[in-house]
Amino acid sequence: MALQCGIVGLPNVGKSTLFNCLSNAKAQSANFPFCTIEPNVGVITVPDERITKLATMAQSEKVIPTTVEIVDIAGLVKGASKGEGLGNKFLGNIRETNAIIHVLRCFDDDNITHVDGSIDPMRDKEIIDTELQIKDLETVEAYIAKIEKVARTGGDKKAQKTLELLLKYKEALMKGESARTVEIDPLAKKDNLNDLMLLTDKPILYVCNVDEASVVTGNKYTQAVIEAVKNENAEVLIIGAGIESDIAELESYEERKEFLEDLGLKSSGVSKLINAAYKLLKLQTYFTVGPKETRAWTFKIGMKAPQCAGIIHTDFEKGFIRAEVIKFDDYTTLGSEAACRDAGKIGIEGKDYVAQDGDIMHFRFNV
Repeated sequence: MALQCGIVGLPNVGKSTLFNCLSNAKAQSANFPFCTIEPNVGVITVPDERITKLATMAQSEKVIPTTVEIVDIAGLVKGASKGEGLGNKFLGNIRETNAIIHVLRCFDDDNITHVDGSIDPMRDKEIIDTELQIKDLETVEAYIAKIEKVARTGGDKKAQKTLELLLKYKEALMKGESARTVEIDPLAKKDNLNDLMLLTDKPILYVCNVDEASVVTGNKYTQAVIEAVKNENAEVLIIGAGIESDIAELESYEERKEFLEDLGLKSSGVSKLINAAYKLLKLQTYFTVGPKETRAWTFKIGMKAPQCAGIIHTDFEKGFIRAEVIKFDDYTTLGSEAACRDAGKIGIEGKDYVAQDGDIMHFRFNV
């Protein structure tokens, strides 16, 4: 599923360093603004211990994990909404993504230039927020101008509802609040504003890029960020991009594990970030398991069995008959599909079955 998270932030906050740790694609990382001109796209494997366990139990010849796409987008400066710097390109690239990873610099280092001359993640956040909000306000006002007359004089109830929702967004944006802070019924949004695609309505994860001393406990900068976004329906993750870069250079799993333990960490920031991005996109995983191949498949939360079958092949969805479903815990407890069948632990599910994270599925179809 080609869903993408875009990494954004001001120049020199650690976006490209972080992207390089995430991906085999090596974005240029240098101590000057705009070193990333075109968006770099990395297809990142999602860490998941479950697939390794299933493949070992099934003695699979191949193991294929699921992935998520991360896009490294050029740094933004104040005035981007009016075309400053790489503004129009930056905003266009964000619009094409499904969720945002906003990197904030939360460390002091005189050797790394900050575009505004000092370290203040809240100011940096406000700069990007403001530019995105200005662009969203333009979008909302243009939409209002398009339908206002019909809504007020034509008796068109759909237009009236759309205008009502747009005015809610406008009020928030005029106050300097992002669209994601506006409480709107998801069904009403889908029915009336499905094509609006506001930049500040995208799901967002704030990544606080810290130094080694702050990677476990955080610092005054990260505390300020956490406090600032508590009403924004957003997540916050603390990562040391420099440390992650060091980890990426280590050859063996044992060396990486020892390095993390010395820092007091259970897992790398990169692993946490990839899983957070997966969650941010509202994605989950089901598995197909067998001696030839154990594979993880990505689906959107709420998908039903036929849609999940269609991810493998469109014919599976067209000719869907049923899904045979084993829960992950049942499979790993009993040890095999045959044992689950003997124990009555294979569910026979129809077209209305909503897939659950970790399901092991086998589809019956006829085309």
